[in-house]
Parts: sequence; C-alpha cells; structure tokens
Amino acid sequence: MSNHDDAPMEEATRMFSVFTNPAETTSTVIIGAGIIGCATAYYLSRSGNTRPDTIHLLEASPELFASASGKAAGFLASDWFGPPTASLGALSFDLHKELADKYDGQKEWGYSRSTGTSLAEGRQKRSTKGDDWLKDGGSREEVAGRHEFVGDKVGPAWLRRREGDKVETIGEDNSVAQVDPLRLSRFLLKESLMKGVRLHQPVKSVRVSRNEAGEMSAVRVSHGSGADFKIPCTRLLIAAGAWSQRVFETLFPASTLELPISQLAGYSIVVKSPRWSEEHETAGCHAVFSTMQSGFSPEVFSRIGGDIYVAGLNDPSLSLPETAKDAKIDQNSIDELKRTAQKLLGRDGTDVSDLEVVREGLCFRPVTDRGTPILARIPDAELGGLETMASPGGGVFIAAGHGPWGISHSLGTGKVMAEMIERQDLSADVRWLGL
Repeated sequence: MSNHDDAPMEEATRMFSVFTNPAETTSTVIIGAGIIGCATAYYLSRSGNTRPDTIHLLEASPELFASASGKAAGFLASDWFGPPTASLGALSFDLHKELADKYDGQKEWGYSRSTGTSLAEGRQKRSTKGDDWLKDGGSREEVAGRHEFVGDKVGPAWLRRREGDKVETIGEDNSVAQVDPLRLSRFLLKESLMKGVRLHQPVKSVRVSRNEAGEMSAVRVSHGSGADFKIPCTRLLIAAGAWSQRVFETLFPASTLELPISQLAGYSIVVKSPRWSEEHETAGCHAVFSTMQSGFSPEVFSRIGGDIYVAGLNDPSLSLPETAKDAKIDQNSIDELKRTAQKLLGRDGTDVSDLEVVREGLCFRPVTDRGTPILARIPDAELGGLETMASPGGGVFIAAGHGPWGISHSLGTGKVMAEMIERQDLSADVRWLGL
C-alpha cells in the first residue's frame, strides 16, 4: 500500500508540481500512519475543503501498524471516560458504529457489540490504583467506575471459572463494542489512498524547510539511502504515537517545548480456544476484566472469528526503539501471558494447554502523566523561531497520548483533528485536551 518511489528526486519533483499549482496553496503532512494518522487522513480527504492529493502520510517503520494500531485490543466504549474525554469518547463511539454500518464493518474489521464481564479471582478485593493504574497493573474497568453490576452470570463459554471466583456482568447495553484494530487501520488507509492521499513509507522526517517569508513550507525526509527530498507542507500534524516527542524535537530543535508524551510497553497474545464457538457469540463479543491475587489485572477480549486477545502485562521501564518494527519481545513476559491465558481460558481439571497461540505482540502505547491525550495546535511561539502560514491556514498540530484508549478514540480524534486543521467548528468538546 506504499507509493514509495525508489527515485526520491523524481518524487520530489512530482510533489512540487502539485504544490506549485496556482489553485492550491496548502499541503498537509501527517507524520505517523497509525490509526490516528489514517483516521485524520480519512476525514480530511472527505471534508470537501482539502484536495486529497495534497495530504501526505509519512511512516518511519518499514512495517505498517507495527505498534499499538495493529496490536492493541480494539475494545470500544462510549461512556467509560472522565469529563476531559467524555465528549470525544461519545463522538468516537458513534463514528465507529456509523462507519461499520456504512461499510459492513462486521465483515471488514470485526465490528461487534460486546458484553463486559468482571472476574475476581478467589473473591479478590477490587480496588483502583489511581491515575497510574495502567503502569501499576490496574484495570480500566475499575478506573472507569463500572461498579454498577447488572447481574451474576456465567460469562462467556470460553472463560474458565474456579470455585470462589466471582464473575459478574458489568454491562450488556450498547455502550461497548469490539473491533480488530489492524483490519480497521488497514481499511482507513486503503480508503484514504483511494481518495488520493499519498503514503510515503518508510521515511524519516529530518527537518522543516522555510520559504522566503520564513514560514514553514516543506518537510525534508530521508529514505535511509542517503538521498533526501522535500514534501510540501504548510499544515503539519504529528500523530506518531509514543514517538511524537522524538519527531517534534527533531523537526523543531530550537524549541524549548517538550511534549508530555512518553511510552508504556505492553505485551499481548492472541489465542484460539476449542471452547469458543460462533453459536455462543451470537449476541456479540465479550470483554473480561479480571483481578488476580498476584495483583496482575489481565484483560481478555473475544473477536468475531474466534480470536481471543489476552493482555494487561505492561513494562514501564522498556525504552522506545528506533521504530516500532525494532521492538524486541521479552519471551519471559510472553510466557507469563500464556500461563495467564491457560488459567483463564484453559480446560478445567488439567494444566495441559489446548489453546493455540496465533500471535505474540509487543506495542508501545503513548501515555501522558495526566492520563488524557493531547489534541491541539502548537502555537507558533513554541516552534523555536519558525512561523507557519497565516492564510489560508497553516499550523503545527499534535494528536497523541491516548494510552489504552487509542483505538476507541481514533475516529473521533481523526474527525476533530481534520476540523481543527481546517479551522472548522469541532464535533467534540476537547478544550481540556490542549497543551
């Protein structure tokens, strides 16, 4: 899906031939072709105000969706959020359903309603762990305040229960859903490219170029072969997830601003169980939030087709690799997840696993200390002496830091950032998500 050209100078000439068209005075560069970047390109290319062929997606990794966009759980919620992200969460949940209804999301990317289940091992006491719940091994279900149980039920057929465990349904309305994030990301990218959006991958952003007026006019990128070329840019969105601060300091080295975005590594496995059946999942998928006596809080999500995603084991000390493709999986962590899967999903009365592991994963989620993402324009005064075009509209923007809610908030973020870039009224209240 890449239109990566082996002759960068020829590509540069072709890019500038578009930019120098007198009828076109803006060009948008989105750094980061993950689900946030692709969702923004999708909505921006359909706004009617921006020519799709002047939208450029830049991706540094040689493998698309190699981090959270391809390896996250894909759990969606409408009202599990505090006031800062409540409006964005509700908008995004509605957009997920709207997109699925329009393009048969159930078939294309496994969109399905879901049922939330709480499992406390040995009647383990439930307790939240404050703002650092993700790093401390807590459960998002606890922090979201989903304590109004709707009844004691057996839970999904593939969930193993032991005497003393407490299993309760915490929500079976239409406020939670499930997708396969890799398939959804691929869909958004495909639709954007079909509209005319240009993908450059793998490329590394090197620096920002200025025009004669001193305004940002292009982003210089490298293929890694020693040959650089410029991509016209009057509007720049940094949506590089956990790599966003690294991108910003590379492009704006004179700036004293530090984007408060860091990384949290998370391990996952995808398994298949002989106890899963389509017959048992007719009412939708299941999300299980468990509390273990060890203090580990695994999250388990079933998907259409029989995949069961197991995660919740995080490593806040793992440093960020050069690209998502360079991430090195710790086998001990994967083995711990396999043991957890066997405990939660295995056959009763035996320690011999009959689960098939179909994928092992490590991704780096972008997190902020405040626990909410940043969706904002970065003021020109914070760009280290560089200015952006005042008319018809330039600017440098940031959309990152979604933590465990990147997939759930992806479509809402994409729509809001497209509107922000085009200086339109915003579809969600994101006033608390600025810098």
